[in-house]
Order: sequence, then C-alpha cells, then structure tokens
Amino acid sequence: MDEERTDVRIEARIEPAGVADAGEILTLQRAGYVGEAQLYGDPFLPPLVESLAQIRAAIENTASGGDIVLKACLHGRVVGAARAKQVGRTGSVFRLVVAPDVQGRGIGTALLRAVEEAFRGRVEELVLFTGDRSDGSLRLCRRFGYTEIRRERIAPHRGLVHMRKPLADP
Repeated sequence: MDEERTDVRIEARIEPAGVADAGEILTLQRAGYVGEAQLYGDPFLPPLVESLAQIRAAIENTASGGDIVLKACLHGRVVGAARAKQVGRTGSVFRLVVAPDVQGRGIGTALLRAVEEAFRGRVEELVLFTGDRSDGSLRLCRRFGYTEIRRERIAPHRGLVHMRKPLADP
C-alpha cells in the first residue's frame, strides 16, 4: 500500500546554526541528498562527501558576517538547513536541505525566506543553482521569483540550472 503524503504545513523554528549543530547538519545533508544521488546516479554529489570538519568550518565562518548557516528545528530535531555566502553585493545560496520525512511541508520555503531576509539590505541579488532534474527545487526557486540565467553540463549524467533574483529593499 502506498503511503499518502499530506500537505500539512509545519511551523519549524528557523535560527542560526552553531558549531554544535554540525553533526546533525551532516546527517541531515546525507539523508536529504540521497534522493538526488539516486536521481542522477551519482553517489559523490558534493553535499554527500562533505566532511564534518568542512561543515564546522562553514559555521565558524559566520562570525565574519558574510556567511549564513541556518537550521530549521522541530521538536528539538534539526529538520532543515541552508547556507549562503556573500561575495560583494551578491548572496549565493547553497546546501538548502530538508529531512526526507518532512519535505513538502513548507520548511524549505521558510529557510529560503529566512536567507533572503538575512541578506536584505546587504546584497543586490541572490544566486543559486540546482540540479536540472530536481523538479521540486526548481519549482521552489521559481515560486520565489528566481529566474534561470544559464544551464551547465557538469557530467554526462548531470546538469545544473543557475538562477538569480534581484533583492530589492522592502
């Protein structure tokens, strides 16, 4: 019997991640990107081979003020995470991930909204990329007003869709 997916939204708490969250974020990343690895037939996607030390370093870099690492918490569990980096007047969003058992419940939307708010007034635009076969990610980005700027083939079995969104002050 197939399990039906509910469309119930979950109110997760979005907050900055700390170094102590690195292990949970690593576990979340691996769980969240397994589906992508299967979709592309590539178990070596960067989020799957990133080390705990690399995630800790990314979180530590937030102290300089240009990087952002956010987590989404639900009942004491990290169920989502997102990273972003500021380079000049551009914010680059990456590693947006939601736990497989709560996908489709608004957590990715809340994380992306929080990244945009954190960068508002600091950058002129946000850029990101996602896999060319990642329909859910592409829908989320388009719903948020990101437009495709180019496609890139990085392997015979894998392509990326690069997107951008101007970020005007409210």
